[in-house]
Amino acid sequence: MISNKIDSLVKVVNLIKNDPFFAKTVEGAIAEIVKSYHAGGKVLFCGNGGSAAEAQHLAAELSGRFYLDRPPIPAEACHVNSSFITAVSNDYDFTKTYSRYIEAVGKNGDVLVGLSTSGNSINIVQAFQVAKKKGMATVGLTGKDGGHLKEISNYLLMVPSTDVPRIQETHLLIGHYICEQVEKKLFGEKSK
Repeated sequence: MISNKIDSLVKVVNLIKNDPFFAKTVEGAIAEIVKSYHAGGKVLFCGNGGSAAEAQHLAAELSGRFYLDRPPIPAEACHVNSSFITAVSNDYDFTKTYSRYIEAVGKNGDVLVGLSTSGNSINIVQAFQVAKKKGMATVGLTGKDGGHLKEISNYLLMVPSTDVPRIQETHLLIGHYICEQVEKKLFGEKSK
C-alpha cells in the first residue's frame, strides 16, 4: 500500500529532522556554496541513474531559479554533455567521465556535489579525488554508511536508510532545501 511507502519515507525524514549534527552539516554545505558564489565560483553536480536526474534537477534550480525571480547563478550537472560522456566512456572508461570533466572545468573554490546512494560509485569517488586536488569543496549525499565518499567529502549528508528510493527521495528534499537557502542568502527574501 502507498501508505506503507509514505510511512517509511516519513520515518527516514524524521531521523534527519531530529539529528543536530545532520542539520549542522547541511548548514555548513550551504555556507560553502554561498562562499563559492561570492568568490565567483560555481557548483557542479554528479550522480548516476536516478541520482544523475536529481543532479541535473538541482543544477537547474540554481542556474535557472528556485523561488525567486533573480539572476542565474552558475551550476551544472557533469553528465549533460552526452558527446563528452560517450567519448570518455569509449576512449577511456565510464569510471573516468566525471573526473575528466572536473579536470576540465573545475577550479579552486568551486563546489562539487555528488549524489550516490551507496557512496561507492567509482566515477563519483574519482571526481571527488580530483576535486580535492584542485581545491574544490565536496558535498556528498549518500545512504546509511556513506561508502567511500565518507572519507573524502568535506560535507557528508548520509541518509539513514539502505532503501534506494527512500534515499533518493530524501536527497531531493535536502537538495531543495540547500537551493532555497543558497538563493535566499545570495538574493534576500524577495525577488529582485
